[in-house]
Amino acid sequence: MKALVIGYGSVGQRHARLLGELKAEVAVVSRRDVAASRLYKTIPEALADGHPDYVVVASATNEHAANLSGLAEAGFTGTVLVEKPLFGSVQEMPDNAFKSLHVAYNLRFNPVLQALRQAIGDRPVLSFSAHTGQYLPDWRPDTDYRQSYSASRAAGGGVLRDLSHELDYATWLCGPWRRVAALGGRFSKLEIDSDDVFSVLLQTERCPVVTLQMNYLQDKPQREIVAVMDNGTVRADLIANTVSCGDHVNNIDVERDESYLAQHRTALDCDDSSLCSADQGLEVDALIVAAELAAREGRWVDRGEARP
Repeated sequence: MKALVIGYGSVGQRHARLLGELKAEVAVVSRRDVAASRLYKTIPEALADGHPDYVVVASATNEHAANLSGLAEAGFTGTVLVEKPLFGSVQEMPDNAFKSLHVAYNLRFNPVLQALRQAIGDRPVLSFSAHTGQYLPDWRPDTDYRQSYSASRAAGGGVLRDLSHELDYATWLCGPWRRVAALGGRFSKLEIDSDDVFSVLLQTERCPVVTLQMNYLQDKPQREIVAVMDNGTVRADLIANTVSCGDHVNNIDVERDESYLAQHRTALDCDDSSLCSADQGLEVDALIVAAELAAREGRWVDRGEARP
């Protein structure tokens, strides 16, 4: 199997490494002279010479639309996986002949989140809350955070986009969103121009109260979820790797790259059961835009305002 990774930042390097572990022949598209075994400067050159079956778009968020258009215009007909968020704004998907296209919300494949989903089952969720935070300068120890795309609003950075995993799995577990209110922006002394704190309040099809807290500021990483139902409460900790119901705590073994590998295997097997579809990715983009509008105007924003 031949794979092509577009973009070679930290996440692109991880995808390339893991695809190599899956015995794929891996090539890279990057404008920089990076240490890849097969390097191309443009998408048409990579497709014409390498003939990949599988493409991972791991460039900065603001480059995703151009990359997908480039693939489509060059006639690519294989499978595409796009790093999250899909676009980060409300855009039309370019006309294409892709075999399939999915968005890389790999937390869906995290064993803790899958155990939480199983514990909830079909029961109505009365309250769902998630809290995630980590100090941005510690994210990529070998990189100046001020030079990362996370620090730049124009490049598609900010907690709403970087931590849009929370938006995705909240709607994956609680159903499509109906309306949103939010508070957020840049409040800290970090040398960035993107949002560093956001609090989102949602109503979804399966849950009347969904609250999401996300930030770039916490010195100790946190990623926790609490789902409340009539007949019980389930708590999940994606740092400690535990799922608890009442006094029972289930410790779950989680390998560092497990969710990424499972996501690649599933995409290559064309199994849509857990993957984030293109349409679901567009829904997350619409929710990001709606949350920003809600915070800016201080009001509830209905789904119809964000995505026609």
